[in-house]
Amino acid sequence: MMGNQSFARLFQASPAPFLVLKPDAPRFTIIEVNEAYLAATMRTREDVVGLGIFEAYPDNPDDPAIAGVRTLRASIEHVLASKQPDTLPGLKYDVARPDGTFEERWWSPVNSPVLDENGEVEAIIHNANDVTEQYRAEKALRENEARLRFMNELDEALRSSGDAVAAMSAAAQLLGRRLGASRTAYAAVDVDSDAFIIHRDYTAPGIASSAGTYSLDLFGPRAAVDMRGGQTLVIRDVAGELALGEGRETFQSIGIDAIVCCPLVSGGRLAAMMAVHQDTPRDWRADEISLVEAVVERCWAHVERVSAESRLRESEAKYHAVANSVDQMIWLTRPDGFHDYYNDRWYEFTGAPYGSTDGEAWNGLFHPDDQERSWALWQRCLETGEPYHIEYRLRHRSGQYRWVIGRAQCVRDQNGQIARWYGSCTDIHDLKMAEEQLRELNETLEQRVFERTAELEQAHEALRQSQKMEAVGQLTGGIAHDFNNLLAGISGSLDMMQTRLQQGRVGDLDRYMVGAQGAAKRASALTHRLLAFSRRQTLDPKPTDVNRLVAGMEDLIRRTVGPQIAVETVAKAGLWSALVDPNQLENALLNLCINARDAMPNGGSITIETANRWLDDRAARERDLPPGQYLSMCVSDNGTGMSPDIIERAFDPFFTTKPIGVGTGLGLSMIYGFARQSGGQVRIYSEVGNGTMVCVYLPRHHEEEVCEPEVVPTLPRVDSRGKTVLVVDDEPLVRMLVVDAVEDLGFSTIEAGDGPQALKVLRSDAFVDLLITDVGLPNGMNGRQVADAARELRANLKVLFVTGYAENAVLSHGHLDPGMQVVTKPFDMTVLSNRIQGMFDD
Repeated sequence: MMGNQSFARLFQASPAPFLVLKPDAPRFTIIEVNEAYLAATMRTREDVVGLGIFEAYPDNPDDPAIAGVRTLRASIEHVLASKQPDTLPGLKYDVARPDGTFEERWWSPVNSPVLDENGEVEAIIHNANDVTEQYRAEKALRENEARLRFMNELDEALRSSGDAVAAMSAAAQLLGRRLGASRTAYAAVDVDSDAFIIHRDYTAPGIASSAGTYSLDLFGPRAAVDMRGGQTLVIRDVAGELALGEGRETFQSIGIDAIVCCPLVSGGRLAAMMAVHQDTPRDWRADEISLVEAVVERCWAHVERVSAESRLRESEAKYHAVANSVDQMIWLTRPDGFHDYYNDRWYEFTGAPYGSTDGEAWNGLFHPDDQERSWALWQRCLETGEPYHIEYRLRHRSGQYRWVIGRAQCVRDQNGQIARWYGSCTDIHDLKMAEEQLRELNETLEQRVFERTAELEQAHEALRQSQKMEAVGQLTGGIAHDFNNLLAGISGSLDMMQTRLQQGRVGDLDRYMVGAQGAAKRASALTHRLLAFSRRQTLDPKPTDVNRLVAGMEDLIRRTVGPQIAVETVAKAGLWSALVDPNQLENALLNLCINARDAMPNGGSITIETANRWLDDRAARERDLPPGQYLSMCVSDNGTGMSPDIIERAFDPFFTTKPIGVGTGLGLSMIYGFARQSGGQVRIYSEVGNGTMVCVYLPRHHEEEVCEPEVVPTLPRVDSRGKTVLVVDDEPLVRMLVVDAVEDLGFSTIEAGDGPQALKVLRSDAFVDLLITDVGLPNGMNGRQVADAARELRANLKVLFVTGYAENAVLSHGHLDPGMQVVTKPFDMTVLSNRIQGMFDD
């Protein structure tokens, strides 16, 4: 048999925790304990041996609901009285740690009596197996099962909810009951403000509703930061965790002493919140917080899914409405070509029962002669993804076959795979029949068209001749009259000069010479008016201060319009500069003022106004200009005004409302041509009886006007020795004058009457330092072509163009090439001489 020492060693080595108790109720003194029990209870032998079991292992004072001592005492007393073992299946009995705090433990104690030879209880063996981990696992399993049942119940409630508010209200009610909360609320956030709105909430009996509108910032910075940052707000004791001024007052005003609030963030912005309230402080457990977050996540997913489904239904309804509103037959197929949708037009056209042509049954409605080719093309398109386009005959509900155009286009997904085919059929039968009839009439129609075209050509030719004769008549009545006056002045002055020379009376020559020169300059101005209308005048654009130009013209305008007309100028301060020919702008201004005067036969007032204009897309489009910065010069009067039909024709060449001989009808045309060639526009604003305003719009130029001396300086003579000038002009008199001017400067000259003669000189060994050529030359070459050919033969040859009009060929993309200049007829001989000397200086 085993001795006492062997039994003691076995007792100590046992992995099962044991205590041996003395049956001295109610103390039950510990008389022996093994190492396993000491390890399980974090004690030493000295801590427990000799003490009563309930002295060594008291209850947890922080857990008033615990009944560990009471339950264990009852079991031991039952063993003592019954002399039978007693088992406790699961006992919560917390164990004190060395630092005095308690650790939660669950045990499965077995108390067994030890009887002496008289059958009395000599001792009680207390075996306590630690089942804490098992208990926790079973508890977690039960909680998970309960949570799963709760989430299933939540899903069912969400599915039966009609909208987001109803879904979230149902979830709030379930969550509040599950957690035993005093209140649970769902709040929608107004994205345009700080406010959130609680429409409905769950409340426990006796708890007031929190429905209403609130400002998030009133709940303090902690709540605001957590919510906007997408973090769950957890407050266990509002009074203990929040100071006055940090939201405590707001929470307590609606009966919140503890809260868990989970935000819903969409697109980076706070969209909604779900909150669980408690009207007393509450130590929220981690599983409770995670349950709130899980419910919110599940609810938000449901709301977004319901919203997406609603949008999809709405989109499909719109598509069906649109598809059924068009005249075409619309059809859709799956990627494999299976037809699964036709609009109402298809069934109305074919008369087929709804759904009877799904799949591939549609091909049976094609004309037998068209089925094979239509099917082959459709199969190829399904394989390649190419657009489907074909004409075929489709059986109509009347039983006849009608021609239609079938079209289809595939739509691909993000991976490039075909997702759907969208197709249509359009009835073109009537058009096909008309084409057939057209082909039958084609031969006779061609003959009829030829005859009609010949008649129209004759009519157009007659119209052009009529228009030409009308223009000539207008020109004869106006411009020719002015030229006759000017030519009379020039020829008369020359006759008088000849007479005075024969008489030897040279003292009066200057008076006649000045008169002839003045008439010539007026003729030049009239020519410029004609060239401006044709947009072929030579412009000399330069930065121009329009305010200064108007001020300089004001005296001339007053004298021109006469004393019955009051002239007022309104100059915009800080007016932008314009890049224009100032002489042409002066002419335009004078013309506008003369027109204004003529519109006020009984006197009136003229206002000249300048302004800066920034034209946006709409304003620029109304004025037929690119958007940008412009300045305007407007001339307005309070005269008779113009009707809309007169305004529409005002810029037409030779159109005038004045009697023949009084005006040529070129004034406004000249202004229009000048403005357009300068990159601007002209607009007329007028009402009959209320006067007229004509505005010239010019692009802004970023360089300021450079004031030049009015007197043309005489350049110092250059060394003319050995220099030769080639003069080309088909007009002998002009050529003679130019040659004389060149020779007066000391240069040698060579003359040519046209381009071919000039090229013979240029191809020879003759020295030529400067080419002076008229632009309008006969015999196949104009002046520009002569200059280009000369530059091919002599690359650095200087060229001076002389022109009475600005041929488009003179300018290259609007500019003269380096080493080239232009002077316009008629010209002052001093200007010509200075220009020649200046080119040699350069």
